[in-house]
Amino acid sequence: MTRQDFVIRFRRLRAPRFTRRMASLLLPIGSAFGNSLFANHQAISSDKVRGLVVRCSTWDLKAEASRASELRDAFNVIKRRDIIGLAFGLSSLFIDSFEAKGAGLPPEQKPRLCDDTCEKELENVPMVTTESGLQYKDIKVGAGPSPPVGFQVAANYVAMVPSGQIFDSSLEKGQIYIFRVGSGQVIKGLDEGILSMKAGGKRRIFIPGSLAFPKGLTSAPGRPRVAPNSPVIFDVSLEYIPGLEVDEE
Repeated sequence: MTRQDFVIRFRRLRAPRFTRRMASLLLPIGSAFGNSLFANHQAISSDKVRGLVVRCSTWDLKAEASRASELRDAFNVIKRRDIIGLAFGLSSLFIDSFEAKGAGLPPEQKPRLCDDTCEKELENVPMVTTESGLQYKDIKVGAGPSPPVGFQVAANYVAMVPSGQIFDSSLEKGQIYIFRVGSGQVIKGLDEGILSMKAGGKRRIFIPGSLAFPKGLTSAPGRPRVAPNSPVIFDVSLEYIPGLEVDEE
């Protein structure tokens, strides 16, 4: 047997075993490692699917939250508008009712600075007449200082025609009237009548037409007309004089 024949025979004998060994390295799909790879492939796919479901659920939740937020914002806007509208409605109602408070009341029920008892007491109070023709009666003499010309004063007042019907009142407005006395901010008779008062005092001032309203005042619901240069009556309470308050000891 030659060397060449021996090599050929050896290859024929060894080839099947070599083939089997190489085949075993191919790891068919049914093998354990192949199954593990497929199982991993399935696991990865499942994770991806679960991740997709989670993301979709998250998107749905975000969308629902966004819609809920939009609805909440819209509700809040409507609510704010309703509250603002209600506030304006109440404020206008309050203002209208406040302005009509005195006008809607009978004359005998309107707030006054001098009640029935005061009226009876005034009958015995002497009348003071000034050079200008102004007259007054002190309901109460104040204990404070008298206001210098040009100083601010804080006063309440009730203005009436000679019949006693009220045509203007700080009590009905609910606000103390502050002005500079003696500077022409009010009618001449009121300036003169207050300048001789003392803080804390009350006075009824009878103002002649020449010191009252030269052009008169038009009538309004609950308010009588004041004819030009007609006499008027003011009940005045001098509450205080800013800057001249008496220090309490």
